[in-house]
Amino acid sequence: MATTDIRVSIAHQTRFALRLASAISSPSNADGAAGNAAFSPLSLHVALSLLAAGAGGATSDQLVAALGAEGPGGAESLHALAKRVVQLVVADASVEGGPRVAFANGLFVDTSMPLKPSFEETAVGMYKAETHSVDFQTKAAEVAGQVNSWVEKLTSGLIREILPGGSVDSSTRLVLGNALYFKGAWTEEFDASKTKDGEFHLLDGSSSVQAPFMTSTDEQYISSSDSLKVLKLPYRQGGDPRQFSMYILLPDAQDGIWELAEKVSSGPEFLEKHAPTRKVPVGQFKLPRFKISFGFEASDLLRGLGLHLPFSAQADLSEMVDSPMGQGLCVSSVFHRAFVEVNEEGTEAAAATAATIMLMSLLLDPPMKVDFVADHPFMFMIREDLTGVVLFVGHVLNPLLGA
Repeated sequence: MATTDIRVSIAHQTRFALRLASAISSPSNADGAAGNAAFSPLSLHVALSLLAAGAGGATSDQLVAALGAEGPGGAESLHALAKRVVQLVVADASVEGGPRVAFANGLFVDTSMPLKPSFEETAVGMYKAETHSVDFQTKAAEVAGQVNSWVEKLTSGLIREILPGGSVDSSTRLVLGNALYFKGAWTEEFDASKTKDGEFHLLDGSSSVQAPFMTSTDEQYISSSDSLKVLKLPYRQGGDPRQFSMYILLPDAQDGIWELAEKVSSGPEFLEKHAPTRKVPVGQFKLPRFKISFGFEASDLLRGLGLHLPFSAQADLSEMVDSPMGQGLCVSSVFHRAFVEVNEEGTEAAAATAATIMLMSLLLDPPMKVDFVADHPFMFMIREDLTGVVLFVGHVLNPLLGA
């Protein structure tokens, strides 16, 4: 895949990510609007791309279109993107001092339904997926425990359960799971002795909480435009050109987060347009520590993005398994869970997705000092800047939740 092609594919992937982020960060979504939220669009995109590899007909077309790769060769471009992402973007860099990154795909398949060789070749070759032959029909609870243990190990214990109790049973035939773990240190760490409690204003506008705020007098990457400030906090690099960064998107208005979420979903160019490109001297600088653990079942949100067929009786997942019963498969659930912690040293984050398949988943004017006081709800992203791949997206409504 040429560099220009991968950039186009990543832009499509980012558009999917930001549409999903907007749906999660929406007042109409009870889970996201009730508190802090975080998810990994990369984890979900890869899981659904792998699902597309096992889909046929209109189901395949709908998955490919929803994931932003419609047109001739759309499915192949999804798999080529996944291969590049797995090999390059989420390769571990901790040996050479960069972030620790772990990413894996797993297929847990009932013994009654062998995988089609062509699907298995794509899953193993392009997605580096592990395949496990299991017995859902008589040992569904034990298999769920096996999937959860696999995710817990890959996320260094941060996500202990991706499949809730009762989510698989004797009618389940396949679980497609993936897990992502990221732990990076800031290029310039914050001095923990300077962290002080301060007032964080909640969304209702009339109440606030006392939260621990990190601070710094060092120059920072900050841009300011369109009633929005964006802070870029780079992570320490390893021995390769990748550069991971966290972006804090802070609306000027204390209650501006939902409007911001809508703007962000307008397209991948939104972050490109607002991402800071150089350091500026800071005046007041305050960023709260926060810790988020957030999980949801994604099928309703995905239907909202136009993805109906995989969850219906009309689903065609016949390219996945070598069995006449493949015609009767559909996706029952897509479970996703993410964990993100931000402190003085850096960020630890993890995410997991499990799809269960059953019989019918801007520049500033220098040298003015710029204030950046994140004392009201904001959005954040963790991105690999060289490729533009977004690993995590979320919002903080109250930094004390989950702490």
